[in-house]
Amino acid sequence: MNLRYFTSFPAIRPLVVLIALLSLSNFSLAQNPSDFTLPSVTDDSEFTLSEADGKFVALHFLLKTECPYCMKHTQDYFEKAATLPDVVQVFIKPDTEAEIKEWADKLATDDPLQYPIYQDAGAKLASQYAIPGGYLFHGQIVHYPALVLLDKDGKEVFRYVGKNNSDRYSFEDLAAKVKELSK
Repeated sequence: MNLRYFTSFPAIRPLVVLIALLSLSNFSLAQNPSDFTLPSVTDDSEFTLSEADGKFVALHFLLKTECPYCMKHTQDYFEKAATLPDVVQVFIKPDTEAEIKEWADKLATDDPLQYPIYQDAGAKLASQYAIPGGYLFHGQIVHYPALVLLDKDGKEVFRYVGKNNSDRYSFEDLAAKVKELSK
């Protein structure tokens, strides 16, 4: 059946219109939250957007499940993050606490707690930022890997959504983008 069938009944038309309007209003209200807090799974900290102290914020939406590209991408950012002191790097995974801890333990770093891994339970924040879903990875349907860059006021100024698990925005490209936006 299609929508035309349902709208052919006069009594149902207002209900179909109401459902469509509610769907659109919920979608627009859920976009780009003005503030949010994410709990860290790798330490006792939380990240709250409003506490970013006037810095750019790079939200790295990592894939759910074990992903070697997520590990490589995150490790690369860990190693180079100090060269971008005006950017807060926020690494986000939608996994359970136990899965995130296990994944983070595999990151090779001198100080694993220097860059905590935050939990986006149920990928709610990814949905609020309209990171597309529908990517089949390790037998699960997940959202695509993405980077969302927020300016010093917390407004989205750039986004990159990968086409697959290995398609990531490089640190060097982020550094160039921050330099361009800082002018």
